Amino acid sequence: MSEDLLLVGSVPYDTAEETFRALGPTLGPYLSFMPDGEIGERINWINFLAHRVFHGHPDIETVKRPLTPDGVEASRGAQGGEGTTWHFKVKPGVKQVRFGDPGWRLGYAHDAINSYFVFKTLKSEGVIPDGVRFQVSIPLTASAIRLFFPDADDYPNIRDGFTEALHHEVATIFDHIPQDDLAIQWDCAIEDTLIERALAEGGIEAAAKTASDIFAPANDVCAHIPPAVKVGYHACYGTATGWPVRQPEDLTGCVLLCNAAIAQSGRAIDFIHMPTVAGADAAYVAPLADLKTDGARVYMGLIHALHESDGMRRQMELIKTHIPDFGVAAPCGFGRGPAKMSSQTGLASPNAYMDGLIADQIAAVALLRDVMGG
Repeated sequence: MSEDLLLVGSVPYDTAEETFRALGPTLGPYLSFMPDGEIGERINWINFLAHRVFHGHPDIETVKRPLTPDGVEASRGAQGGEGTTWHFKVKPGVKQVRFGDPGWRLGYAHDAINSYFVFKTLKSEGVIPDGVRFQVSIPLTASAIRLFFPDADDYPNIRDGFTEALHHEVATIFDHIPQDDLAIQWDCAIEDTLIERALAEGGIEAAAKTASDIFAPANDVCAHIPPAVKVGYHACYGTATGWPVRQPEDLTGCVLLCNAAIAQSGRAIDFIHMPTVAGADAAYVAPLADLKTDGARVYMGLIHALHESDGMRRQMELIKTHIPDFGVAAPCGFGRGPAKMSSQTGLASPNAYMDGLIADQIAAVALLRDVMGG
């Protein structure tokens, strides 16, 4: 088993079996954890929460819902894209929205348990290498809520109830999946957005305070997770309007995010992921000097097409001056790109798209090993 590569989540296949059979023999030798591809409704990340969890809740008013151009309901958005057109409002007089059916209400546990059966079966057959854990990716509280509730005053009235639901969802997962075969990844796209915005508007002190505030739920969702379960965080620049939504001038925002996540989790964090853009100078990676990993494995999301000629190697070499031993990843998942959207209409297959991406990951690991000296 290797710790050189991380897959942050989505893969454009329709089933967990397709995902595991595609990734197990090819990328499995480089991975510590393997996701199920965020199949089904999760392929559009948080959008399924709108119609599965928020729409119809007695304490929540649906202000806006997506429709296709001809007026048919569209759970993913009017054009079937990443951006959501669902808007909600906490009803007047409701001080705290609560969610019933603890452990099952959000759907993550149900999906994880079903996918794990496929994972363990294929692992027993040798399709997935021994030592690779099953990875479950879940949005942290702000990422799950803030896009859907445009009125910032609603957030405090739903934050604690949703965090409680996440707490129970994760407990159900580790109660039904062997803890030494499990990894939980918290996705933090909106958290990253808010920190970067605070950094631009108020400087590093304001951004550090925002990071501390926005990661208050981290303890509630992490502290109860047994030590045998691996836990990590994925910072994300977003794909709502095409990746990347943001191109920060350096890694300050990501460092603030990871430091706050690690500090407030209430347990050891095993891995963190930070995306990069095209930054091949020392100033771009300089904030890594302030990264406080507390032993977490760092994965840099630098496998992308924004680099100039030889820019990926140069970025690796610069990162190495601050982090002598790190792994690599793509900056985001693979499943919400044009290949998946066209495959859903029957116009294209994701296979050629994924063949290229798999080759990119393997080439990046080879380059990393060369930069690391073997």
